[in-house]
Amino acid sequence: MTHTQSDIDTAIDELQNAYDEALVAGAPARHHPRRDYAPYRSSLLRHPKQPLVPVHGGDPETVELSGPVFGPTDITETDNDLTVQHQGEPLGERITVSGRLLDRAGHPVRGQLIELWQANASGRYAHLRDQHPAPLDPNFTGVGRTLTDGEGRYTFTTIKPGAYPWRNHTNAWRPAHIHFSVFGTAFTQRLVTQMYFPNDPLFPYDPILRSVTDRAARERLVAAYRHDLSRPEFSLGYEWDIVLDGPSATWIEEGH
Repeated sequence: MTHTQSDIDTAIDELQNAYDEALVAGAPARHHPRRDYAPYRSSLLRHPKQPLVPVHGGDPETVELSGPVFGPTDITETDNDLTVQHQGEPLGERITVSGRLLDRAGHPVRGQLIELWQANASGRYAHLRDQHPAPLDPNFTGVGRTLTDGEGRYTFTTIKPGAYPWRNHTNAWRPAHIHFSVFGTAFTQRLVTQMYFPNDPLFPYDPILRSVTDRAARERLVAAYRHDLSRPEFSLGYEWDIVLDGPSATWIEEGH
């Protein structure tokens, strides 16, 4: 069955209204989306349907839980600048994205690895599975990494990504966004989320963003323009903090 944008809009509105009514009736706020959010159609096919199985000490891979694997020696000076990773200048609007990694009490989380990946200015990923008929940029790969400093701050220099079509339904477009990955002390402690840009007209139509039915939680996924982060004659600045847990937590794709 082919779903239209109108079909998806109706389903989104029904779920949003049901959430709003439950909230008024005294239900707790849902800061993370359902794993089976019907307007995001593939979530119905791939979400876990059985309880997670705990892994105990017999698995040799559990050693990753106690041994740190990331540190300053894993990061180069240019890993956080996606505009200088190739011989030429990438196309598009240069931006600086900066923020802090915080715990639930607002304390900085220091020395943590943050990675990002994104589409280029034309809305295309440098990935074989992306066959969107938009141009690739030979000077932009769309991947970066950095460690948070003593104040929990990270900074990236990159290109503002473009919107792109996806096959969730007819005429489906994703708003411009950047994927963020946050690690703890081991690969098994990985959290993944997305950052959006203010005032994007595609927000109302995107079932991934709208799956976060709590409006305050959804708004925390949108970066703020900060003029003092802009670099004169070079890039515009955006600020976006990542909060790991608590009532102000940033939505994580795994839903926890």
